[in-house]
Amino acid sequence: MLEGITPRLRQGYDGQAPRCEVICRIKTKLYNKIMVYFLLFIFGLCIGSFLNVLIYREAREESPKTGGIKKWLPSWVLGRSYCDHCRKKLSWYDNIPLLSYLLLGGRCRYCKKKILIYYPWVEFLTGIQFVWTYFLIQSNFWFFSRFEGFYSFLSLIILLVLGVCFLAIFVADLKYQIIPDTAVFTGIISGFTKILIDYRYTGMIDFSSFSAAILASLFFVALALVTKGKGMGLGDVKLVFLMGLILGFPQILTALSFAFLTGALVGVILILLKKKGLKSKIAFGPFLICGLVFALLWGKNLVLP
Repeated sequence: MLEGITPRLRQGYDGQAPRCEVICRIKTKLYNKIMVYFLLFIFGLCIGSFLNVLIYREAREESPKTGGIKKWLPSWVLGRSYCDHCRKKLSWYDNIPLLSYLLLGGRCRYCKKKILIYYPWVEFLTGIQFVWTYFLIQSNFWFFSRFEGFYSFLSLIILLVLGVCFLAIFVADLKYQIIPDTAVFTGIISGFTKILIDYRYTGMIDFSSFSAAILASLFFVALALVTKGKGMGLGDVKLVFLMGLILGFPQILTALSFAFLTGALVGVILILLKKKGLKSKIAFGPFLICGLVFALLWGKNLVLP
């Protein structure tokens, strides 16, 4: 955080500012950075609370009991949150992200039954993801394009949206073995938008993203046909299409290889522990998401472009 300031501190800003003034500037810059991270974390908590609603209602395919235009809206747009056990509608002060869970001791205010622990964890992880994404952009990691002005802000928003979509897919598939269409299609739109932004900045289009998305999805379509939907579902097909858009070629190969290897390893361990049988279904979406993260962080060091 003090990068670029310390050398000036040693030189006293070329004698133009006293030492105490330099220290005040350092403290101000440090305070501003802390506030940005704090506000991003709080905003992430709120988005995480929304994710819980989206995951829960899409997994149960709830439909609003109303007429008119509202009946065409997705279920997570309408209706207040309620307790999973007693179905009592929750007040606003029972829905404060993370804080309400802690103040209530992890139990419903009305029926006193335990609130599922994954709710606060989704909120917390979304907040961390917002902070982590901003930190990576500030660190100028190779896989983040660098923009100026409005494009810098827009690229940050797109990356945050993509992170939220992948987190929603991870949790929904792990818990309910379903990949929400809302998350996938939002991610695909964001992926195409990012490609357009890259084109606006570089003047070139990375066609490897399109080829990776199409080839990866066709491969999974073939797997779904061969296994008659028992090995891979259409949700996985849509997910790898999104991954191809984000990663491009050949990084998509790294992601898929990592997903298949870790998925097979975990499957064998679960069978040996007698937690799963040979014919049991295991959600593959979380392994694909882990493969995506692995490819983003280390894929370029493993696969030659």
